[in-house]
Amino acid sequence: MKYSLNKVLVIGLGLIGGSFAKALKKRHLVDEVSGYDLNSAECELGLQLGVIDKQVTSLLDAVAEADLVMLAVPVKAMEQLLEAIAPALRPDTLVTDAGSTKMNIIAAAQRVFPTIPATFVPGHPIAGAEKSGVTAANADLFVRHKVILTPVPETDPLAVSLVAELWQSLGAEVLQMEPHRHDEVLAATSHLPHLLAFSLVDTLAHEEEKKDIFRYAAGGFRDFTRIAASDPVMWHDICQANRDALLDQIDQFTMGLSRLRQAIDTEDSQTLLGIFTRARIAREYFSTLLTGTAYELSSTPPSVETPNLGVDKPGE
Repeated sequence: MKYSLNKVLVIGLGLIGGSFAKALKKRHLVDEVSGYDLNSAECELGLQLGVIDKQVTSLLDAVAEADLVMLAVPVKAMEQLLEAIAPALRPDTLVTDAGSTKMNIIAAAQRVFPTIPATFVPGHPIAGAEKSGVTAANADLFVRHKVILTPVPETDPLAVSLVAELWQSLGAEVLQMEPHRHDEVLAATSHLPHLLAFSLVDTLAHEEEKKDIFRYAAGGFRDFTRIAASDPVMWHDICQANRDALLDQIDQFTMGLSRLRQAIDTEDSQTLLGIFTRARIAREYFSTLLTGTAYELSSTPPSVETPNLGVDKPGE
């Protein structure tokens, strides 16, 4: 099957959806970028700010005209959205998403469609900020950030290649991963840190001397808890959508924290130094990955062939 990318519809004009639309427009990668959001004010603002070319009034009509539909809504809203757009999807319309959990979205697609469309390419851009809304849209948000695609067996490899190439054209590094493994990895590297930040700030906010605690907080506290300013509804949904993997990570962290507490309580210097030294070495290794090959853009992501299908790449 042949695909085109003349018209793109972005459903959900928050930080990720708005940034995706704005990035497409900035790089002139498609002919038209339409936007739809349940909050019509966000669409109107997106149009005024030049984030989108066109504000959608009829969702089904827009879906029927689109060559690619980006679903950038909270993960718990995905199934209802898929049900709504399913009747209008053409056989050659690419459908991808920006959800940070994948197994629940794939399960939703299995419930909505008799057979998952070959054009369905689940994805997750690992980029973001504590800001939200279309006013936070950043055309360079995905530059030198990873995007993970988690195609299912029914997905057409050519559809995967085209979506991968589009993300690469926005400056991202594209990788493929099994959906279940994606949810496990993200539970550890993204979801758990966010929950720890939320929990720490919430705990300290109940302290009687909370004003002094926050007033004299050092840079480390500010850096770590910055992500606690993220959208509560979005993280509520993520906790429910990735429940099992997240509980496993919380249990692992709780055991580690218990060992640390015991070492402090018993003045076990050897254990304390061991924990801190191992953590420092691991963090230095992680820093090397961040500044080295892990964030160097590759022309072709592993296991993804990206033929030139009419999408311009940066510099071309």
